[in-house]
Amino acid sequence: MKEEDPPPSLNDRIARRVRDLRAARGLSLDALATHCGVSRSMISLIERGESSPTAVLLEKLATGLGVVLASLFEEPEPTRNPVSRLADQVQWRDPHSGYVRRNVSPGSAASPVQIVEVQFPPRARVAYESGARDPRVHQQVWVLDGTIEVTVGDDTHQLSTGDCLALALDRPMSYYNPSRKTARYAVVITSVPASWRTA
Repeated sequence: MKEEDPPPSLNDRIARRVRDLRAARGLSLDALATHCGVSRSMISLIERGESSPTAVLLEKLATGLGVVLASLFEEPEPTRNPVSRLADQVQWRDPHSGYVRRNVSPGSAASPVQIVEVQFPPRARVAYESGARDPRVHQQVWVLDGTIEVTVGDDTHQLSTGDCLALALDRPMSYYNPSRKTARYAVVITSVPASWRTA
């Protein structure tokens, strides 16, 4: 009886997604490195599945590739199944902060909305160097349990259980858990093409 090949690791999935997205955009390693501020050697390691990149590094890559961070964890081929079962939802731990993110949404290209659930450890902090994107990306952060601080540009928002913050990914931002308890929140992400915007 032939043994089945083991499923690819999450690092392998990220590697393939980055390679595929870079190729689809016709970018060389050097061009992507210049565009996103990540060294060519680091991108090469990530594309070979030989690095465990942090959330901050992946966010820079996602920005350079014109996608949201959640897209880097998707299956190479989108599924047509409109249901995402809990057992099949991809979980990833940031090696720097220890936060755990789970892609909740089905991996279908039919919907412009993505939902991510995050478990954020006590005293953890993650800072992203987000800038303006095209298409414009909007997020809503809904705290399901606990307390977090979200800083967008110069504005800091204290959020507790049940609170929801709407924001655009066009400025540097950070997440911080000031408490001694793990916080849990959902992030709802959508992109707005330029043609949809009003003057």
